[in-house]
Amino acid sequence: MRAFPKNRIRLLVLLALSTWLTAGTVEAKSTVHSLFSPNKKLELQVVTDTQISFCLLHKGNVLLSSLPLAMQLEGSTVLGPGAKMLSVEKTERKETIPSPLYRKDTIRSEYNQLEFLFSGGFGITFRLYDQGAAYRFYTQLTDSLYITEEHSGFLFTKDYTCYIPYSRGEPNPFQNSFENIYAVTPLSGFEKDRLAFLPLLVCLENNIKVVLTESDLESYPGMYLKGEKVREGYALRSVFAPIPSETNVHPFRGQVVPVAYSEVLAATTGTRTFPWRIMAVSEKDTELPVNDLVYCLGAPNRIGLPDWIKPGKVAWDWWNNWGVTGVDFPAGINTETYKYYIDFAADNGIEYVVLDEGWSPPSGHDVMKVIPEIDLEELIAYAKAKNVDLMLWCVGYVLDNKLEEACRVYSAMGVKGFKVDFMDRDDQPAVDMLYRIAETTARYRMVVNFHGMYKPTGFNRTFPNVLNFEGVFGLEQSKWSREDLVPYDVTFPYIRMLAGPVDYTQGGMRNVARDDFHPVYNNPMAAGTRARQVATYIVFDNPLVMLCDNPVTYRKEQETTDYITHIPVVWDQTCILQGKLGKYIVSARRKGSRWFVGGLTDWDARTLTFDLSFLEPGRTYNAHIFRDGVNAHRHATDYKTETKIVTSEQPLTVWLSPGGGFAITFVIADNPLGGTL
Repeated sequence: MRAFPKNRIRLLVLLALSTWLTAGTVEAKSTVHSLFSPNKKLELQVVTDTQISFCLLHKGNVLLSSLPLAMQLEGSTVLGPGAKMLSVEKTERKETIPSPLYRKDTIRSEYNQLEFLFSGGFGITFRLYDQGAAYRFYTQLTDSLYITEEHSGFLFTKDYTCYIPYSRGEPNPFQNSFENIYAVTPLSGFEKDRLAFLPLLVCLENNIKVVLTESDLESYPGMYLKGEKVREGYALRSVFAPIPSETNVHPFRGQVVPVAYSEVLAATTGTRTFPWRIMAVSEKDTELPVNDLVYCLGAPNRIGLPDWIKPGKVAWDWWNNWGVTGVDFPAGINTETYKYYIDFAADNGIEYVVLDEGWSPPSGHDVMKVIPEIDLEELIAYAKAKNVDLMLWCVGYVLDNKLEEACRVYSAMGVKGFKVDFMDRDDQPAVDMLYRIAETTARYRMVVNFHGMYKPTGFNRTFPNVLNFEGVFGLEQSKWSREDLVPYDVTFPYIRMLAGPVDYTQGGMRNVARDDFHPVYNNPMAAGTRARQVATYIVFDNPLVMLCDNPVTYRKEQETTDYITHIPVVWDQTCILQGKLGKYIVSARRKGSRWFVGGLTDWDARTLTFDLSFLEPGRTYNAHIFRDGVNAHRHATDYKTETKIVTSEQPLTVWLSPGGGFAITFVIADNPLGGTL
């Protein structure tokens, strides 16, 4: 791994800057430009003299500072230190952003902005929202750029606790699936020579939390962070994957794996904007899962009206290992098995069936080939007759090799989208490939689920046909890992889900208590209770969501299946009623006149009481409750369903078993359609 040259740019002396800010005076040789958020709680102080840096404050208290900002080009040109400021413009803006496939249907955004233009043909834009701060470089140069370093990072004066998702790529940290649980440690405990991918959370004083991430990541590598002790405190310094200079192709799947790197991070046009670096700020934990900065800062919609895009649920084969039983055909990757999945989807109003790995010969690296056991045309016709759509799994690089042909042929046949997997990189060529796939599939009116990729970066605003993203330590891990998903499930909604939806692949029906869990590949189980699995369909953002278990199991558990399938996947409104990072979460979402509330806890049993003021006053609702049974702590499949009459004026109390959860649907009881599910 390349080290940053420390003698090239000196660190910002945060203590001195803090003194200037709190004293209200600035040394004559320094210029500080101040920007406030619309609600005046947040303040950015930007220094633009011999170096460019900033400090972020909350109610006058310093949260963090930046390392000096600079971008080094091939040769000796550095955009940053010593540049003369040519102009600065301050603006205020309000905008309404349609978000029809998101956690809310509309975002009302308000921010204040400082835009600097410097000599050398570059500038930096800073924005301050009530939800946090962001900045990005832009260039106005005529020649192509070859960027060899971007100097940036975040500086904290105290040894704060942070939640670190380390890359698990060995020996190459840039080759990883962006899946890991969080290491909860002081900043001083950041492991030497390890990199963290984003988002990453830092817990400050007075319950203030900052989530570091990025948006509008186009034709540029994603940011990693590396921790180090510096004179002024603790730094999280940015690191980026360079462009690979040599790659190998995996002989089985066709995955492209870098084995050597160039000295260039990005080869790009001279006039462009670069990714937004985001510092999402919360005063309460419950603000984090509904922070919209990543979506707001994504590039606007490029595909036109998204009315043709269909979100929905997916009957999925891979997690349950095609585990169909009680039938007269051999279960597996074949036409008869997929007809069975299609029948199950049709019977339960499930929109999609995905043909996961194996429908195309993996060793051939040709997405246009189909194994003899699959009659794809017959399956498409069968599914169409049942009002079910099909999606095809593929390795990203294999799809990219024949992208135009695959989209043209398969869309004409009636395939509605792709589940794209095993990118496992976020260097510039990998990012460029994902944009090609998103743009090309959109032209052919196909949807995409990006599995095996980095966190969302506003992609779903730019290309709404990209419905979901992995980059999460999801339920598939239960097939091989002993890592505890139960506390992770009440942690990542406050961190990773801030960036966008998660392809967590929930819905496991073999539910077990903590001590009974063990990984099983062929017939996997899910730690925690049955009600917990149901609740995830409300708590997690996922506009394209899997039912991971097999149809036979779901048919035997029809009451659970019915409850899951009636839950929407996109929403008009979302709020977090209660929650604490790493402990529990209670989410409320509205679709039309119906409200849905889901709650998850860690391995501690909880009794939660929450008010129903979000319901329409003066109306009576039927609350259809799916909750943990009294014996769920011993037998995790134990659950109870009940219906209560409620109004907005009365609180509701629910008990959660260890590793438990609950789901509640509120239906207006006095409307002409009645109050049933």
